[in-house]
Amino acid sequence: MPAFPKQTIVTETGGQAYREAAGLLRSARKAMALTGAGISVGSGIPDFRSPGGLWSVFSPEEYATIEVFRRHPAKAWELFRALGKVLVGKRANAAHRALAELERHGWLQAVVTQNIDNLHQQAGSSRVFEIHGDHQHLHCLQCDAIVPLLPDHLDATDIPCCAICGFPLKPNVVLFGEAVRDLDAIHDCLADCDLLLVIGTSAQVYPAAALPALVRQRGGRILEFNREPSLGEVAGRGDFLFQGDVLHTLPVLADACGLG
Repeated sequence: MPAFPKQTIVTETGGQAYREAAGLLRSARKAMALTGAGISVGSGIPDFRSPGGLWSVFSPEEYATIEVFRRHPAKAWELFRALGKVLVGKRANAAHRALAELERHGWLQAVVTQNIDNLHQQAGSSRVFEIHGDHQHLHCLQCDAIVPLLPDHLDATDIPCCAICGFPLKPNVVLFGEAVRDLDAIHDCLADCDLLLVIGTSAQVYPAAALPALVRQRGGRILEFNREPSLGEVAGRGDFLFQGDVLHTLPVLADACGLG
């Protein structure tokens, strides 16, 4: 295992550490971000895995597998309607906007997100890999049609069916037992990534959790933005851990890059 630099833990929102991180970002050949549920908590979307989150009400094994959808689509739709009503109307927050600003200035090339809420795109990020799909569309497993999600789909009690073949429509999100989206394209994009921002993720859900290690193995640097450290010895801890609310830490990084 390669020797990784000693991690700098930053708990103050400002100072030399942010200036050093900004220097790394501005000088990187290709910087990318990996985001998880923590970046959207400030938009009013709770972490599904936290106490009181969606998984404490709807067991993933009972509601969120592809087998459940194929056998009992109505049951899977109970979960999706609850999920959809949480996500509808939510707005991008300061952390999403900070990443979009970094992209606009050429310092961030892509975002890989585990979220399905479309808030990165809403904030203005243009290259977003949604590894777990998106909540704004429905997908027909029979004929592969993709259609927009409409308010009526969340308010109705019946199962929406494909207008082309009549098959039950599935939310365009990755259920347990399905392959994640865009993994080959993500690996291609990561091949020359020399700086990865790890933001608001526990880094426990694979394959997304493996991405920091890929960057490390190729000699890349890692900046982590989390309330608590999430990266272990496999990836090597981040060069910097900016500990706190990403609503504050990411805008401070953007300011340190000269965007304030």
